[in-house]
Amino acid sequence: MKNKTDWLKKDLKYIWHPYTQMKDCRKCPPILIEKAKGAKLYDDKGNFYYDTISSWWCNVHGHNHPKIKAAIRKQLNSLDHILFAGFTHTPAILLAEKLVSIAPKNLTKVFFSDNGSTAVETALKMSFQYWRNIGWISKTKFLSLDLAYHGDTIGAMSLGGDTVFSRAFDALRFESFKVPTPYCYRCPLGKQRTSCSIDCIKPLQSALKKHKDKIAALVLEPLLLAAGGMIVYPVEYLKQAAALAKKYNVHLILDEVATGFGRTGKMFACQYTSVQPDFICLAKAITSGTLPFAATLTTDKIYNAFYDDYEKFKTFYHGHTYTANPLGCAAALATLEIFEQEKTLQKVKTLIPVFHSALEKFRPLPFVGDVRYIGMVGAIELVRDKKTKQSFDVRERIGQQVFQKGLEEHLILRPLGNVIYLFPPLSITKPQLNDILKRTFKIIANLAC
Repeated sequence: MKNKTDWLKKDLKYIWHPYTQMKDCRKCPPILIEKAKGAKLYDDKGNFYYDTISSWWCNVHGHNHPKIKAAIRKQLNSLDHILFAGFTHTPAILLAEKLVSIAPKNLTKVFFSDNGSTAVETALKMSFQYWRNIGWISKTKFLSLDLAYHGDTIGAMSLGGDTVFSRAFDALRFESFKVPTPYCYRCPLGKQRTSCSIDCIKPLQSALKKHKDKIAALVLEPLLLAAGGMIVYPVEYLKQAAALAKKYNVHLILDEVATGFGRTGKMFACQYTSVQPDFICLAKAITSGTLPFAATLTTDKIYNAFYDDYEKFKTFYHGHTYTANPLGCAAALATLEIFEQEKTLQKVKTLIPVFHSALEKFRPLPFVGDVRYIGMVGAIELVRDKKTKQSFDVRERIGQQVFQKGLEEHLILRPLGNVIYLFPPLSITKPQLNDILKRTFKIIANLAC
């Protein structure tokens, strides 16, 4: 058995980690995690860490949930994988039926893929080809928010803002329309949420009115821009955006990769409204982080535009090797069954007030500019000057300072720039949640800037 030093030497020799400046790993090597249980991860020395970000927002039911493991084992004994073009299997059929039953009622068809980016890409290509199939070939552009993040593939990245995630690839991204994000703390119109009338919808309205014949779809993360900085925006904005998309005959694509499966307190964030999107993109928590899996849901109307004789070239020529992988389907079915059997959403309702109340206590701290939350997602934006909202310079790496202090307090607080966020598993207990909040408060209260 190799010791930690040996394993980390091999890691640094062979592995390139995501979103990581590998030079930093020489000073601060990766943590060697050996096991996980519930809301905790354990390293090779036996130290535990609260998984406060659900291992990149995937884990809803806690690590190593016995029901999900049992479902994967059972499926492995009968069918591990089969191409999904011209073939099908029971887990995929059952999962599609289940997803349709819990989604907005107009969404009736399911296309499977393997991660959030591909779920979004699928929706983009379906929307694009839909307009072509019905003869409206000018509708080739997409509209999104300027601080959005929809994935790292070229198409999904083209919808995102000018951020560190995409800046190096600007020459590769296709042209799309962007409008200011409804970012209440840093309102693009200089308004105050307490007195505004959702005036930030006006740029979106103008863009749709002006470019309606060019825009295929409006793409939004409903109510929460996750990687964009955990920005929570008003329900009224989503309602009005959906109404405008319908008015100007533009598809509405809702990216629920991060917000889906109970994160906001409802199964899907769009269910805070009666919005009827043309597409919903799902991934991450769909298998509670056990296996890569994703789905794009759409309507009969869009599906029927592709339903024609083969030689008319209306077929959707798109797919993935692991589309509807049986093991992933089994894990997803088990994940959804747990929501019902353990009454996850009902339990979360009792945690949300505790969570939000505790987060409000961070607001008076010297370097806390804003505190925002929705459901079981909370964010603390750190600023150098509370009065002017001046941000910390990226070179100060204030988020990294919090991350390192977090490890000392047995917390994984991986920041988004100057935003420290909590995105715990929904299975978290009240004592665990209080412990996490207490430790996080200690770190932020003691920041030396």
